[in-house]
Amino acid sequence: MSGYPTRGFSSHMRQPSLGPGAGSMGQSPALVARVNEKKAELENLKELRDLSAAVASQMEALEQKLATLSDGTEAIALVFANWHNVLRAINMASAKLPKPNPEAEDTTPLPQTLVRIPTEHAPALQAHAEGAAEEQESG
Repeated sequence: MSGYPTRGFSSHMRQPSLGPGAGSMGQSPALVARVNEKKAELENLKELRDLSAAVASQMEALEQKLATLSDGTEAIALVFANWHNVLRAINMASAKLPKPNPEAEDTTPLPQTLVRIPTEHAPALQAHAEGAAEEQESG
């Protein structure tokens, strides 16, 4: 025989250790507790991921609603910006009315009929009205 063992080598190989105190269960209580702790941590992380996705989708919906609100606010701002033109037109129409006569009670004059002007011509009409107002002031 040679000096090397033949068959007995595999029986002498060391079994993998499962940690200190590995008994008949095959796993130590500390290792089981650690695995359970990691499983609970994994579940918490999955829940956090799901909740984060829900918050992200709610934030996207809020972004869309805020964009709509912003567009509406701009439209309202444009309407308010035009109110001075509307009031000026009413004032101009009312200025042409004759003053009511206190002696004639039944004949109350009606205001001038206001005509709707297409808004596409509004800048040109506003410039024309301002020019006419300047001519009246200087003349």
